[in-house]
Amino acid sequence: MTLSLHTLQAARGSRHRRRRLGRGNASGTGTYSGRGLKGQRSRSGGKKKLKRKGFKVLLQQKQKLGGFRSLKPKKATVNLSQLETAFEANAVVDALGLSRRGLIRTTKTGLKILGDGQLTKPLIVVADSFSESAKQAILKAGGKVQGKFKQRR
Repeated sequence: MTLSLHTLQAARGSRHRRRRLGRGNASGTGTYSGRGLKGQRSRSGGKKKLKRKGFKVLLQQKQKLGGFRSLKPKKATVNLSQLETAFEANAVVDALGLSRRGLIRTTKTGLKILGDGQLTKPLIVVADSFSESAKQAILKAGGKVQGKFKQRR
């Protein structure tokens, strides 16, 4: 059977029958219609205002979030110590090579090289951005730094 608009059905158990209130004692929801005895909540329109007051207290007690959370995805980061162990001398290090070796998960968000660790062999490193210490360490080891920098207008 092909799937089209006229053959769609709701998932099993996702739809419930509406409770019919106030239809006599035999229905189980007669007399007071499931509202209990007297009081503000038993009357019509008596449920909203009480909830609001309680919700305001909940909001006041809730801890505030500090700082700013960006929706922009973070760049994948790799340290110099990881490059030292994963690549041979004079190798070209780029995002694709790093993902093949399992050092980063994705190449879509960009790549940043960080300066943690020592680099003893020359490498040609291609990345979106570098920390200042990483850039200096790569150049000091005799390697090259190539950036895929995006031009701003």
